[in-house]
Amino acid sequence: MAGDVDLHWDDLRYFLEAARAGTLAAAARTMRVEHSTIGRRLTALERALGAPVFIRAPDGLHLTLLGASLLPLAEEVEHAVARIQELTSSGQARVRLAMPSGFTKLFTANLSRLRSSFPGLTLELLSGAKPVDLEKGEADLAIRSGPVPEQGLVARPVRESGWSLYASPAYLARHSFPSDLDDLSGHELVGYDLALAEVPAAKWVEQRLGQATLALRSREMTEMMAAALSGAGLAVLPCVVADDEPGLIRVTPAVLATRKLSLVYPTEARLSPPVQAVIRFVIEVMEDNADRIAGTAPSAAVPEPAPAGFVERSGN
Repeated sequence: MAGDVDLHWDDLRYFLEAARAGTLAAAARTMRVEHSTIGRRLTALERALGAPVFIRAPDGLHLTLLGASLLPLAEEVEHAVARIQELTSSGQARVRLAMPSGFTKLFTANLSRLRSSFPGLTLELLSGAKPVDLEKGEADLAIRSGPVPEQGLVARPVRESGWSLYASPAYLARHSFPSDLDDLSGHELVGYDLALAEVPAAKWVEQRLGQATLALRSREMTEMMAAALSGAGLAVLPCVVADDEPGLIRVTPAVLATRKLSLVYPTEARLSPPVQAVIRFVIEVMEDNADRIAGTAPSAAVPEPAPAGFVERSGN
């Protein structure tokens, strides 16, 4: 195709050294090659570009307008190549994995498994309610809750997340355990931001606001967890997060809402060995913790409700 330029890094490398040295002979000494080798490389570059990059003069080499324009671009390529060589020589690779708030503990607890299978890999965890834009390179892959609307992405179902109702001991000391989950009269609820109205857990809360009092709304799981821990109200939270929180009590063994989880990544990510390693790691961790994620693990037992009016106090 007309206009295509077939450039080679080696030709650019010789061009850079010739520009810095000022003569073919000086560039040849620095690169420890014959000066004729420098000449051949420059000729190959000029043939690819279709115009000269140097004026050969008795006092040395002088950049043409094209050569002067090419110089800073070639330096950028040089820096990029050097960075790639550093990564390769040190065995380092970085993969950014995004996920909903609260899921990071699952992966940090199993990080040694990934390190043993891919010692040179650094895993960067990004958590939060706002989805990252994988197509813009904000992360390499992501665990998504709910539908994945983006086209051009691989969405691999991994698990179904279970949600249940939680409260702090301080809240239950004031209000006791709910006797009927469909009638929360006299109770206070931590609700979801209205932007999350389609989330199953949010729907469960909204359907019961006629009897209960809304304490606050939030779209961040960390804020909702903090509110529940402070005793602000009952909160519907992911079981994988809240079941392991010592400051919360699960007030029902029932899973009140579920949402599908998917591992999402661009199709081309499958070509990257570090990303492939993280994909395998995520799937293994999710499989090993399937019951915890679903909220059906035996450790999610619900304590017997305390007698009405009972308040636990610490002794001396």
